[in-house]
Amino acid sequence: MLLAGRRVLSQFPLYQMFDSHYKKDAVIIGGGISGLAIAYRLQRAGLNILLVEKSARVGGALLTEEIDGFLVDCGPNSTLETSPEIGHFMDEIGLQGRRIYANPSAKKRFILKNGNLLALPMNPFQFLACRLFSIQAKLRLLAEPFIPAAPEELEETIAQFVRRRLGKEFLDYAINPFVAGIYAGDPARLSVRSAAAKIYALEKNYGSLVKGAIKVAKQRQKMSETSKTKARLFSFQNGMTELANALAEILANSIQKRSILDRVELPGASGDFYTLSISQKTKRIKIAAKSLIFATPAHVTAGYLKSIDKSLSAKLQKITYPPVAVVFSGFKKQVPCRPLDGFGFLVPRVENRRILGTIWNSAIFPNRAPEGGFCLTTFIGGMRQPDLPQLDDRELGELVFDELKDVMQLQEKPDVLHIKRWEKAIPQYELGHQNSINEIEKLETEHPGLFISGNFRNGISVGDCIVQSKSLSSKIVDYCTKCVPESEVA
Repeated sequence: MLLAGRRVLSQFPLYQMFDSHYKKDAVIIGGGISGLAIAYRLQRAGLNILLVEKSARVGGALLTEEIDGFLVDCGPNSTLETSPEIGHFMDEIGLQGRRIYANPSAKKRFILKNGNLLALPMNPFQFLACRLFSIQAKLRLLAEPFIPAAPEELEETIAQFVRRRLGKEFLDYAINPFVAGIYAGDPARLSVRSAAAKIYALEKNYGSLVKGAIKVAKQRQKMSETSKTKARLFSFQNGMTELANALAEILANSIQKRSILDRVELPGASGDFYTLSISQKTKRIKIAAKSLIFATPAHVTAGYLKSIDKSLSAKLQKITYPPVAVVFSGFKKQVPCRPLDGFGFLVPRVENRRILGTIWNSAIFPNRAPEGGFCLTTFIGGMRQPDLPQLDDRELGELVFDELKDVMQLQEKPDVLHIKRWEKAIPQYELGHQNSINEIEKLETEHPGLFISGNFRNGISVGDCIVQSKSLSSKIVDYCTKCVPESEVA
């Protein structure tokens, strides 16, 4: 008899035509952190999976290189432990002894104002005493609890929201630089509802950011959650690539690199499975999959969806990914410059500089520079100046040195200069982004077994992708268990 509510794939003739090697419970397209985390969870749940990656390596933006004694993270240099789930995940995959936490001094962040690096206040007392904001700006912030909430139907940009609730100076010297540091974005284009959902929720649920923050902090204590301002920053002894390498080792027998998905045939009369045509270097294979997961950037996913849902494909294609150049400067010995006594600094747009900010890598984590040396990473481009990453290496190196000479009083050029350009760096959650997410959910409902993941959905950070992979993997496992092989039917 059939198990109630379950479909038996082997009753369909075309499914029987595939060799067992080419039958999969789940095929994941894309080997970045989203795809790797989902693949790991599905394999751990007992599913027969395949991860398809077009390049020669997995990990996506998780890329660390060792250059002349320096450890160079070309993408994310760290992530925040905002949820216990992130730590549990690291322990599960064998990285419990490899994590390193940021130096406590790295909590100190600097903002460039009028050519000077000023510390960002971390508590109310520091805020009242700090030089970063004027007396007028401080008084304006204290008035925030008395400002009425906007109509729920109004979708505001981050800039509109912050200007309304906190004032222009706070927008210019707090929010603008942090949006550039996190998204390489422009607060005048990002949707507060999508890109700063937790902040938006404070106004929506409590009518005030200040009142809401106090109440949410109490709730977090009860639920053992950690806010991003208090979450611990961590990396790994050999850089962020360790995370990708650990997952790749676990999934070694389930990864196909240098492979491209050419064609997708949707489930039809032949059965509830997806027929995939995948090109490899010397051959093309066909795979029957109960579920198909796209874990690629929005513009790549858009190409796969073009024949399935043109409207959603067009929306995903329009999600902006600005270019960013990551410029690493390594010094083998100490040279004259300001003290590296924090995480680094961010640059507001109103300062009219050619860099977004600089991280002081060797001050944050050990083992990033040879003994006696130090290293910095500077970010250029983003939505603010998208043409600058196109400069050649010499020009970018000179640009960074000129800026750091002025801002940090750096007197000598680096011994090691390494540049990584990301042509499409970080997805921008702009106005209307939620409409695209709603259409994704609609597509997943209309096409059972089809799932879409990636950092353009529900958070851009490494930690966000790991947390999201848990809920999505649970849905995939639930779906796949509805399609059982004939041998399991009594």
